[in-house]
Amino acid sequence: MEPGKKSKGASPMRATPPKAATAPSKGGATLKAKTSNKDRKKPKESPKSESSGARTSRKEGSFDSYLANHRKIAKESFRRLIKQPVSSLMTWAVIGIALSLPVGLSVLLANVQQLSSGWDGSAQITLFLKMDVSDKDASNLALELSTRATVAQADFISRDSALDEFKTLSGFGEVLNYLDENPLPHVIVVKPAKNLATVEQTDSLQKRLSDLKLVEKAQLDLQWVQRLHSMTELIQRGVWALALLLALAVLLVIGNTIRLAIENRRDEIVVVKLVGATDGFVRRPFLYTGLWYGLGGGLIAFCLVQITLFWLNTPISELAQLYYSSFSLSGLDLEATFFLLSMSMLLGWLGAWVAVRRHLGAIEPS
Repeated sequence: MEPGKKSKGASPMRATPPKAATAPSKGGATLKAKTSNKDRKKPKESPKSESSGARTSRKEGSFDSYLANHRKIAKESFRRLIKQPVSSLMTWAVIGIALSLPVGLSVLLANVQQLSSGWDGSAQITLFLKMDVSDKDASNLALELSTRATVAQADFISRDSALDEFKTLSGFGEVLNYLDENPLPHVIVVKPAKNLATVEQTDSLQKRLSDLKLVEKAQLDLQWVQRLHSMTELIQRGVWALALLLALAVLLVIGNTIRLAIENRRDEIVVVKLVGATDGFVRRPFLYTGLWYGLGGGLIAFCLVQITLFWLNTPISELAQLYYSSFSLSGLDLEATFFLLSMSMLLGWLGAWVAVRRHLGAIEPS
């Protein structure tokens, strides 16, 4: 019986150690689970930072590759033009001649306006007095006019002095001696003040002087400058109209040239589209070709204008010296040159864009 009892009592003892062993295992398992959960939460932040850095690097890399592709295509399109020097030079020459005409006319008009602006302040108003005005009244009027703020100087020329001067300069002195009386009136030559710098202000002074009682007629000696201003304004509008027409001609020339280039590279375009190239990628070389055409035409136009002005400068300077003037032609400055080149490149790009938009869509792989 005792051995049986011992065996019965031993069985619950043996059963307790496994329970005690299992308890810490459960606690250890929970600790491991907690620590593993914490460890799992921490690495979640690192992939975000790595992914954001990867996205930034991808954007930078795509932008760099985009610029590199543009540089490569620009160089390649320029090399294609250099490989065909005769046709390229002919196209550049046509564009340059078309652009040089309005640019040259506008430069000449700018020189004329600059020259006439210096003549506005040198106007003189000649006052022809009435025949019954005495010498004393005419002299007093000249003194009174010289004190005005709008008058810089007033010179009185008597009838006798005017007749003597006319006899000397005309060469008809003997004929004039047979006249019964002096047909010339008293004259006052008025020089406007320096603050009257424009033709409009001088014209207003002339009208006020013509209303004086002793004045028969007030003549502005610079009225032909007003006519010159009107003529230059008319010519300037004509130059703008000519510039628009020639700009349209440049667009047509570049568009036709790009169209021929598209036809010559039709097979290449079909192969590139079969590979999966987009329309923007296919369009890009032709747009750069239009830019190069525009830039070359603008440079030729600049050279033509400068050479023409240099050729005309010598006779114009000699003519100005005859009128005691130091006037000389001025060419294109830095701002005007930049504007010319920018407009020529813009016309080249627009002409190429119109041609590509019209003809490139018709080329599709069959």
